[in-house]
Amino acid sequence: MGADERVTIAVVFGGQSSEHEVSCLTAAGVLGALDPSRYEVHGIGIDKRGVWHRYTVEEIGALRVEDGRLPAIGEDRPRAVMVREPGGVRLATLEGDRLVDPVHVDVAFPVMHGAYCEDGCIQGHFEILGLRYVGCGVTSSANGMDKAFMRTCFEQAGIPLVPWLTITPGRWRDDRRGCLARVNAELRYPVYVKPARGGSSVGISRVTDPARLAEAVGTARAADPKVVVEQGVVGAREVECGVLGVAGGAPRASRPGEIVMHANGGFYDYDAKYLPEEQVELRVPAELPADVAERVRATAVACFEALDCEGLARVDVFVLPDGGVVVNEINTMPGFTAHSMYPSMWQATGIEYPALVDALVDQALARPATVLR
Repeated sequence: MGADERVTIAVVFGGQSSEHEVSCLTAAGVLGALDPSRYEVHGIGIDKRGVWHRYTVEEIGALRVEDGRLPAIGEDRPRAVMVREPGGVRLATLEGDRLVDPVHVDVAFPVMHGAYCEDGCIQGHFEILGLRYVGCGVTSSANGMDKAFMRTCFEQAGIPLVPWLTITPGRWRDDRRGCLARVNAELRYPVYVKPARGGSSVGISRVTDPARLAEAVGTARAADPKVVVEQGVVGAREVECGVLGVAGGAPRASRPGEIVMHANGGFYDYDAKYLPEEQVELRVPAELPADVAERVRATAVACFEALDCEGLARVDVFVLPDGGVVVNEINTMPGFTAHSMYPSMWQATGIEYPALVDALVDQALARPATVLR
């Protein structure tokens, strides 16, 4: 690729997960940050059946919330396929049994969340194609998506966590009462009941009464048969920190941001994240003592390295009243919507959204197009 040639990027969005609509918003945000003088952008929208469709930049840019409804991929659109060839990877439109309008692709920019997307599946597809891509690899994506495996990795690395336990599908089927009894014996209320492999707070419940625990497990299991239950942290502040992988260098941490819920007893659920009218405030940067802010940043980098992440991740922590930091989770594909935390934290750190996107693409292009790197 010559110095004056534009980098061809395939922005991949949508997907089969419960976060399909959120991904569409993220795609529109990323598109707006890609400099058209440097990048030639093509869109791949994956509908809820898993079918790939071709999108123009104008169509991606039109994805937005309208009348309180989130956007989704239409099923009647032109089909898209990616093909590996000796000279690289091509994206084409499928018309009957013919491939038309093929374009060479230099790098994929997946902005999908949830199952089949953020969990290593789409990353594995890109690896098989030999296509460079933005973000974490297969292993870090898979472990980051599964809250049980993620916590196991963090515990092995000595990273502090809130007390937690897992309810597997088999245990719930064979001994439902035993699962509930274990939660009541080992964790203090309130507890948070979560799908193990979900995101954006879909299926999450805050439980203060043991009598509501079984119902909360059922809600989580509707999204994922594997469930994680975490002990709530009373009086803690919810703080997030962005981590950016740098080609050939150590990962960097952003200034932290804080989530403040104005609703009494509320938590940062799906609506609060993506529907602007909800009563939530994102404070960036977070007002923290310098030593606590540095502790948050160091913890975020430790999480990034423990999972062998690449490109980007957002680490969510609780800051305790005494200034201690415990990890909630890592998100290996944080949202890029206009009011998302990840780009906001980097902006507060001195990196504007377009420069952040440039850094992610540069990191993807610099690394080998192989799993052995």
